[in-house]
Amino acid sequence: MTPLETLNILLDRTFLPRLGCTIGESKFYNKCSLDGIRYQVELQLGYPAPIEEHQAIERSLKSLLLEAGFQEGSIQIENTIQPHKVQKDLKPKQGIANIIAVGSGKGGVGKSTVAVNLAISLAQLGARVGLLDADIHGPSQPKMLGEQQRAIISADKKIMPLMRHGLYAVSIGYLIDDEAPTVWRGPMVSGALLQLLNDTEWPPLDYLIIDLPPGTGDIQLTLAQKIPLAGAVMVTTPQDVALLDVAKGVKMFHKVGVNVLGVIENMSFYHCSQCGHLESIFGKGGGERLAREFQLPLLGALPLYPPLCEEADLGVPWVARFPEHPMALSFKEAALNMVSSLALRAIDYTAKLPPITLERSF
Repeated sequence: MTPLETLNILLDRTFLPRLGCTIGESKFYNKCSLDGIRYQVELQLGYPAPIEEHQAIERSLKSLLLEAGFQEGSIQIENTIQPHKVQKDLKPKQGIANIIAVGSGKGGVGKSTVAVNLAISLAQLGARVGLLDADIHGPSQPKMLGEQQRAIISADKKIMPLMRHGLYAVSIGYLIDDEAPTVWRGPMVSGALLQLLNDTEWPPLDYLIIDLPPGTGDIQLTLAQKIPLAGAVMVTTPQDVALLDVAKGVKMFHKVGVNVLGVIENMSFYHCSQCGHLESIFGKGGGERLAREFQLPLLGALPLYPPLCEEADLGVPWVARFPEHPMALSFKEAALNMVSSLALRAIDYTAKLPPITLERSF
């Protein structure tokens, strides 16, 4: 075996802790070369890994190389976010690498709060992120993002997204009066959401997070069939009554061929700020049981934290105001687990293929 072959094998065997697999198993792009005794390694991770993860991977790889006798060289690690495959009957939306739906199957589990903090977490990690509020009847993102102004419509009838806390946001709440009810039937709601997606002048995005309305009825099923989704995340609370509806949501996404990236358990426990006691108010271990039942990763377990709701009511999501707070770090960890789970899925290569022209010769 040549030294270069040994180098390639060592690179492929390097373990990626967040993903639970090796570089070789991840199928991430990697390249290595030897110039005499000096090695050069290039690795492209498929998600916005923070510098701390780069450093940990570099230390692990250097240790393996040193044990094998490779003493000098350089390691370059970059984040390269690729578009991933969507439902087989749909095509990815041009300019948006990955659309991820955040659903719950029921209301009252804090799905919208989770969605907005996940989106801001990804933006803080360096990704280009958009947020689409798909709840036509009860849009909440304008309130949470602290922006009540109307969206601007361009001369060519395009909706211009608002920039809030590092992400591009669109909601029906930016287009109608605050107190005006949207008394629309299912087809009108579906049409409005598709219009928000397709008639918005989105900039190039790595991720578009869609905050889906609660439920698993005709509207949600129609949207899951018509929006090209690279993946979906289910938000639940530990209690059994929530798990029943969230399980229906998982089955709905499976039915239409959407990859479910994992489960996030919200309101997992309450940490008393006075005595430090941990109380499982809504039960315990529900998200873990749901994830195990459907063989999905548990992406995060978020505590019940009252100040989180207070800041949301004031229009400043917690991750935006206190990015280094333990609660914000929990959201960032869940966001990283979500997009790293997506990074292991099949990549969409259609945009990279040259157009094929068939000509008839006589």
